[in-house]
Amino acid sequence: MTTSVDAPSIPIIDISGYRAGDPDASREVAARIDAACRSVGFLVVTGHGVDGSLIERCREVTMRFFGLSPHQKLEYKMPPDRYRGYTSPGTESLAASYGQESPPDLKESYSIGPVDVPDDDYHSSERAGAFFAPNRWPSEIVDMEPIWSEYYREMERLATELMRLFALGLGLDEHYFDDKVDRHITNMSAIHYPPLVGEPAPGQLRGGAHTDFGSLTIVQRDRAPGGLQVLIDGTWVDAPWVPDSFVINIGDLMAEWTNDRWVSTIHRVGLPSRLEDAASDRLSLIFFHQPNYDAVIEVLESCSSPDDPPRYETVTSGEHITRKILAMRSPELGS
Repeated sequence: MTTSVDAPSIPIIDISGYRAGDPDASREVAARIDAACRSVGFLVVTGHGVDGSLIERCREVTMRFFGLSPHQKLEYKMPPDRYRGYTSPGTESLAASYGQESPPDLKESYSIGPVDVPDDDYHSSERAGAFFAPNRWPSEIVDMEPIWSEYYREMERLATELMRLFALGLGLDEHYFDDKVDRHITNMSAIHYPPLVGEPAPGQLRGGAHTDFGSLTIVQRDRAPGGLQVLIDGTWVDAPWVPDSFVINIGDLMAEWTNDRWVSTIHRVGLPSRLEDAASDRLSLIFFHQPNYDAVIEVLESCSSPDDPPRYETVTSGEHITRKILAMRSPELGS
C-alpha cells in the first residue's frame, strides 16, 4: 500500500532561520528535526542556501556521463577495493545490505569520495585504507571534475550545518559533532534509474528496501515517476515533492549513536506505477555523509539511562561503513 505524494508524515522544515543566526529560530528548527528523527527518520529541508544553478549544472554534466556508451562507462568501472567510479546495472542490491535476498537493483551509478584531501599522515596512513583514495574522472567529460567538486563542497557545508542542528536537537552543544566529522569519509553518488526495458524480475525495484549506513543522507532528486518511498507504520509513503529542497534521512550510525531514540527508516526507490511512465528515467544526487574513519560511535549519555541502557557496542565509523558496503556488493552480483 502506498499513500499519495502529498502525505504529511514526512515534515518539511525551513532551516534558513538557523543559517541566519536567529537563536529562537534555531531552537525551533532543532526541536522539529528531533521530532522528525524520532518518528520517521526523514525530513525535507528548504532554506538550505545551495545555489540552484549549481544543482542544475551538476545534473546536466552527470547525465552527459550516463549518456556515454556502455563500453565507455565501463572504462571507469568501480574496483573491488574502493568506492570510486562506475557501477553498471545488475551489480548491486541495496536490500542485501539489509540482510534481504533480492534481485539486483535497476540502476547505474557513479561515485566519488572526499575532494581537497590533504597530503598528511592521517589521510594516507594504513588505517585510512581506501577512504581517501583518489577520485576517478571520465576523460570524455572534462567539466565533470570541477562541477562535482564544487557540489561536493556545498554538500559538506550543508552536512556540517545539519550535524550542528542534530546536536542542538539532542540537547548537546551545537559543535559536539564537529571534531567527529571534520575529516569525514563521505561518498557522493549520482544514481541513474534508466527507462524500464522488459518485465522486471519478481520483487525487483529501482532501489530495494534498505536503511542507509551513516550519519545522514542528503538527496537531491527529480520528479520523474517511480521515486523515493518510505516505510511508515507499515505503509509505503511517497516522499513529498518540494521545489528547491533536499530530502534528508538519518542512517544506521546515527540510530546507534542515539540508542534508537532516532530511527533509521527503511526506504526504497519504486518502479513507475503506470505502463506509460516506464520510458521515464530518474537521476538522484546523493551525499552519504559518514563521520571520520576513526570517530568512535558509542551511545550518547543523553540517550541512555538505567532503564534504557546502551543497546549497541562501540564501533568506529570506518569499521561500520566497511561492513555495510561489503554486504551490499555481494560476490554473486559481481564487483
